[in-house]
Formats: sequence, structure tokens, C-alpha cells
Amino acid sequence: MLVFRPSRYLARVMRIDPVQRQSLISLGSTIGLTAIGFLSTMYFAHTVGPSILGAYFIFVAYFGVFDLLGDGGFGGAAVKRISEGEEQNAYFTAFVLLRVMLMVVSVGFLLVAQPYLVDLTSSGVLSWLILALVVSVFTSIASNGAYGRGMVGVNQIGGLINNLTRVVIQVVAVVLGYGVAGLAGGFVAGLLAAGLVNFRFLDLSLASFRWSHISSLFAFSFWTFLSAGGYLVFSYADTILISYFMTEADVGIYRVALQLTSVATFVTIALHTTLYPKVSYWGKQDDLSLVEGALARAFTYSLLLAVPVLAGGWILGERLLYFFYGASFATGAGALAILLLVQVAHVFMFLQTMCLNALDRPKDTFRVTAVAVAANIGLDLLLIPAYGIIGASAATLVTMVLNAALAHRALSRSIRVRIEPRAVGNIVLAAFVMAAVVTAYSFVIPLSNVFVLLGAVALGGLVYILVLLRIDRGIHDELKELAGKLGIPWPEML
Repeated sequence: MLVFRPSRYLARVMRIDPVQRQSLISLGSTIGLTAIGFLSTMYFAHTVGPSILGAYFIFVAYFGVFDLLGDGGFGGAAVKRISEGEEQNAYFTAFVLLRVMLMVVSVGFLLVAQPYLVDLTSSGVLSWLILALVVSVFTSIASNGAYGRGMVGVNQIGGLINNLTRVVIQVVAVVLGYGVAGLAGGFVAGLLAAGLVNFRFLDLSLASFRWSHISSLFAFSFWTFLSAGGYLVFSYADTILISYFMTEADVGIYRVALQLTSVATFVTIALHTTLYPKVSYWGKQDDLSLVEGALARAFTYSLLLAVPVLAGGWILGERLLYFFYGASFATGAGALAILLLVQVAHVFMFLQTMCLNALDRPKDTFRVTAVAVAANIGLDLLLIPAYGIIGASAATLVTMVLNAALAHRALSRSIRVRIEPRAVGNIVLAAFVMAAVVTAYSFVIPLSNVFVLLGAVALGGLVYILVLLRIDRGIHDELKELAGKLGIPWPEML
């Protein structure tokens, strides 16, 4: 009889190549996080509706803005310097001091700006926002310290605990009738839980440091801060501007559509998280050939998921919104179709800017992002009043493509940026076959209930995997080898 022994299985997992192992952990965590986020948002969408959900999304957007001010780019700088392996405790201590000081500045700025933040004060979540900013200091210190030390798995587990804690408390709070305050309170509780998990494994300690450590962090953080600000525009400017020109309900519909497209980013986020400290180390050792190979493979495995999600979302998007979130959210189908394209462009933007930062070129990342940010804000101001959430989606797509193109140009000065044309072509072909089968299925069997819809999703996924593994022996062999290392039986039919 086959008996599962966790210790033996863990030993088998630990024998896998470190990049593969950490990518799997990161991917598993990302899938878990997204699944939790999807299920909870579906519940909230049906329970509280788009207006309260929109108010919560506005709270999260403002947290992102003021948390960025409180971080000042020093989180990324600390990860970079700590990951280089020199004087880690000194850099960590300098980061702790700077992070606490900036939190005070951030909260002070929030209090000064309070009269102008009508969306926050009217929904009653301003006090929750201040508490979230204070708690985020502890979480940031613990998680960035662990991540800089290469504890990618711990960092991802912390993220999983964050989401589990957040969702459980939010569900209980919504059941008890606390509405948007309950959602914000769960958000704060999740942050605290993540910080405690990372702190448990943090092996850095406070130590004396010199001005040179602060100066080194400043040198990196300034450009990281500006670049992060640009990424924040992509993440939240549309949310804030939709709330300004339209209603909280429109914010809820738009953010739900955006969340649904995030399925396409599972692999990209996992690889970004895993590769950053590796690329940083390879860059420090001047091993740029390893960076080139890892980036090309990262493009392939990111598109492995992003392309079929794009094809399937175009066919099934309206029905997915209708059955998963409710009839009022189905009006976001047009925005969803555009946002799916955004996620494909996001693959190239996210991985290339990651490499620029890891190769100690944050100034280039900022220059690239600054141009895209200016275009994004301008297009949002032009298109949202005229076309609503469709306009916001179109603005995001144009600027994401622009950002990816500029990042490619900048990164190409250091390494040869390439894709694997045969593998990418096979992915597109398999997705095309999948789309044809799902379209035929929807004509034969009307998508009249959620179970028929799930059948279409399952059929599309199965067709895509079977076709891809048949036509691409490279991907087939890599996945088969990885399954063997994990002790997972490989089906004979494959």
C-alpha cells in the first residue's frame, strides 16, 4: 500500500533545482492566493453588491498610495542590498530606521490631506487606513528582510497567511453586517498575520551601521521609489479616477473584471518573485548569460498561461462575470476583453523591469515608467469621462504596451532580450485549437448555467494541455521531468 510520508516527500522536493523549487512554491502560493481572492470577492459581490465592494477597492487604492510614501522605495533597496550578501545586518538596521521615519511622514501627510479625501471619509474607513499604514511597517520590515535573505518560500507563505486571515475575518464581518468597515478590518488583520509569519523566520538582527549604508540605500531607493510610483499608477490611478468621474459601483465592476484577468499572471508573478534575487546575484557575479536564458524561459512559461486565458476569456468572459459575480457585474465584459490583453503585455513589462532593477539599473526603470505614467494619466483623463471603464481599460492597455517596449529597449543595452519563437508559436497554436473547440461547445450547448460554463472551461483547459504537450516536446519533457522529481505519476497517454 502506498503511504504518503511528508518527510520523504519534502526531501524529494528539496533535491529539485533551487529556481524550479522556489518557482513551484511561489506558483502554488500565487494560485492559492488568487483562488482565495476570487472566492471571497464572489461572495462579497453577491452579498454586498458593487457599491460597497467599490468603496473597499478605493480604500485599498489609497493604502497603496500612502504605503508607497511610507516605503519610499527603501523596501526594494533593502532587498537588493541584503540579497548581495554583504553587511546584511547593517543594511537591515538602516532600513528599519528609515521605514519607521517614513511611516510617520506618510500618516502625517494623510491627516493633512484628510479634508480632500471625500471617498475615504464618507465611507468611514479613514481610521482603518491609518492603522493599516502603521501595521504595514512591521510587515514590510519582516517580509523584505526575509525576501532579501532568499527566503522566497517563507515570503510566499506569509502572503498566503495574509490572504487567509483577511478573507476569514472579512467574511465573518460581512455576515455580522459591518460592510466596508469589516472588509477594511480584515485587510489590516491579514497584514499583521503576514508580518508575524515572516518575523518568525527572519534571521537578521539589528546592528550598528554607517552613513554609507544609508547612502547606498538612498542611491537605489530614489529610483525604485519613482519606478514603484509609476507601477502604482498602473495599479490604482484608474480606480481613483473612475471613483472621481463615476460611481463606487463602477469602481466595483471595473476592479472585479481586472481581478478576473489576474488568472493570466499566476506564472509571471511566481517567476518575478523567484528570479529577482537570483538575477541580482548573477548580475553581481557578471553572469549575464544565465540572466538571458532565465528571462527567455520566463517569457515562455508566463505566456504558457497568459495566452490561453486571453483566448478563453474573450469567448467566455461575459458568462463568467454573470455567473460568478452577478448580473450587475456582467456589464464589465467589454472592459474584461481589453484587460486580458493588458495581462499579456504585463508579462513583458513586469519581467523586463524586474531584470532592470535586479541588475542595479533602477534609474532606467524609472525613465521607462515615467513616460508610460504620463501617458496613462493623460489617457485616463481623456477616456474615462467619455467611455467609462472601457476607456480606463484602453488607457491601461496602451500604456502597458508602451512600458514593455521601452523596458525592452533599455534592457537590451545590457543583455540580449529574446523569446523562444518555437515554444511561443506552439503555445499560440494550442490556444487557437482550444478556442475553436470551446466556441463549438458553446454553440452546441448554450451556456445557460454555471455547471455548463465550468464544463466549457474544463474542456478548454484539457484540449490546450493535450495539444501543447503533443506539439512541443521541449515543454513536454521539462514538465515530465519535473513531475518525476516531485513523485507525480506521468499519464501514459502523454
